[in-house]
Amino acid sequence: MWPAWGKLHLPRGGGGGGGGRAITSPSPPPRSSFLIRSSSLKDILSLLDDCEAFDRSNPSTAPSRASSPPPPPSPLVHHSRPASAALLRPWCSSQEKDPFGLPPGEEKRVILYFSSFRVVRRTFEDCAAVRAILRGLRVAVDERDVSMDAGFLRELRGVLGGRPQPVGVPQVFIGGRHIGGAEDLRRLLEAGELRRYVEGVAPAATEICDWCGDLRFLVCRRCSGSRRCYSEKGNAGGAFRACTACNENGLIRCPRCCASTVV
Repeated sequence: MWPAWGKLHLPRGGGGGGGGRAITSPSPPPRSSFLIRSSSLKDILSLLDDCEAFDRSNPSTAPSRASSPPPPPSPLVHHSRPASAALLRPWCSSQEKDPFGLPPGEEKRVILYFSSFRVVRRTFEDCAAVRAILRGLRVAVDERDVSMDAGFLRELRGVLGGRPQPVGVPQVFIGGRHIGGAEDLRRLLEAGELRRYVEGVAPAATEICDWCGDLRFLVCRRCSGSRRCYSEKGNAGGAFRACTACNENGLIRCPRCCASTVV
């Protein structure tokens, strides 16, 4: 397999006057044990096996290539969280008990301004959704229907005064603080923060009001809904005058299930 080292004999030839003489090659290099033993691929593989066995028996002389590979990094788990939760959580955690900071002795209430009219479908659906969300929390809600009493709409505009755009419904207030409309309430519900907001609110009534049937309004007893009352005061004798006890629709709020205070 390997060419022999030694004398190289040149063939005899004419010319030059020199006969055939042997040319001595330089002294051959020393044969290594590797070249002697590796006469085939099988021998090379056996040499590698011997080296690995030697490395295992001598850990101090083992090369760095024999070291075990580092363990793979632990997988990273990313938890998604709505943006509303990230923004509201620091604000809620800053308060110890009540995030609204009510004065001592003041009752915490939930007030909802809504409309029961079905003229605008989007408004009616938003109002129905907000009422369903608040009733699902099983807390007392002071519902103020702006379509049944224009005084509630004027009251809402006064509370949210200074806004260039028209005031729409529904609008939710908790503990005297404005929460927002339907989309704001949905975001709080999805973030799991709405339950914390209503902590400390009185529980909802378990039975339907016997006076108004949960309609929140009654017909005025003074004028029977006509908005006119007969009065005998004045020099000209008796006359009909506008009723001051009811609203423009001849209705009053149910005194049994509705509070009379404002926001």
